Amino acid sequence: MQPTSATPSSVPAPRGAAVTPDREIETLAEFDAVLAARGTLAGHRVQAVDLTRRTDQLLAADVADAVFLGCPMDPAVDARLRAAGALVFPPVRGLPFDPYRGHLYTPAELFDGLSGPDGYEGTPDARAYAWFQRTKADGDVFASMLRAVHDDSVSDALDELLAGASVVGVMGGHAMARGTEEYAGAARLGRTLARAGLTVATGGGPGAMEAANLGAYAAPLADDVLDESLRILAKHPSFTPSVTDWAAAAFEVRSRRPEGGASVGIPTWFYGHEPPNAFATHHAKYFANATREDGLLARSNTGVIFLPGAAGTVQEIFDNATPNYYESRGEPTPMVLVDREHWTETLPAWPLLRALARGRSMESRIALVDSVEEAGEALERIRAI
Repeated sequence: MQPTSATPSSVPAPRGAAVTPDREIETLAEFDAVLAARGTLAGHRVQAVDLTRRTDQLLAADVADAVFLGCPMDPAVDARLRAAGALVFPPVRGLPFDPYRGHLYTPAELFDGLSGPDGYEGTPDARAYAWFQRTKADGDVFASMLRAVHDDSVSDALDELLAGASVVGVMGGHAMARGTEEYAGAARLGRTLARAGLTVATGGGPGAMEAANLGAYAAPLADDVLDESLRILAKHPSFTPSVTDWAAAAFEVRSRRPEGGASVGIPTWFYGHEPPNAFATHHAKYFANATREDGLLARSNTGVIFLPGAAGTVQEIFDNATPNYYESRGEPTPMVLVDREHWTETLPAWPLLRALARGRSMESRIALVDSVEEAGEALERIRAI
């Protein structure tokens, strides 16, 4: 299946007095509605909206203290807005991403062009990674500014999406292969959590992360849909040697069941060898991995389940343990580690976590279980404390 293109969006930038969310304009429809209802753009933030067909309205509107972020417009309009007291940040040409976007990525947007002659290498996701590789160490302050603006824009969009949601994080390694019982178990876990009314959030990549997002995608569908999906995906167990074939199998599943449930992936171009998965319906993709890691854990307000993984998952365990230890984000949130042997012998993170928690309020909010089937129950048990 060929993913369809998504329309890029935008993101706000503060200036002067505090700006409430209803002052942010992220689509042309919102632009028209604001002018119709309020008759002014004063103090608004217009984010990556194509305004080339709104010249007459912009030449007449009050734009005092308005900010226009990456909005295509007629040059005469640009000059008039600046003269009238607006702050205008023009679009940046030639980038494979929009630094001012106001909405999260979709799989279709990131994988646009997957079935073309270049396969995955021709997609926006791969081109953004290639740009990052070229610019991350060249000392160009403009490139680093663009990355920072982009990541801040993504964070803003993620907060808007998750406002009021009960979010559960599912962490685990990218090496978990399709076609294994471990992968199927992680998918069943994601389905269970989503059916309990929780928003599943993962690192957005392959392996355990994809499995949990797949489970959330299958949650509103019949039980046998997940089994069918697992069989299709098992034909391409890993994103190596071919990301193109791996991703195409996922889009085949989606094309058969386009009515799947929503979940969130929070991946990073820092680990560019790991492509995003197609089952997270919203991707908050970052250049800065530290921003991504902290943001994923901080937004998992219902708790985090840690499936077996390697260095990245170990890092996430203790990144999550630190604010729970100091209670810097308020009351500690649940932490459930899955697979006793893995977390006590292979990578013995559990003994250290338990020692850190001893005598503190987080002690009753950590758990070690043997299987994914027990993980959801442990999470609910801790939440009830």
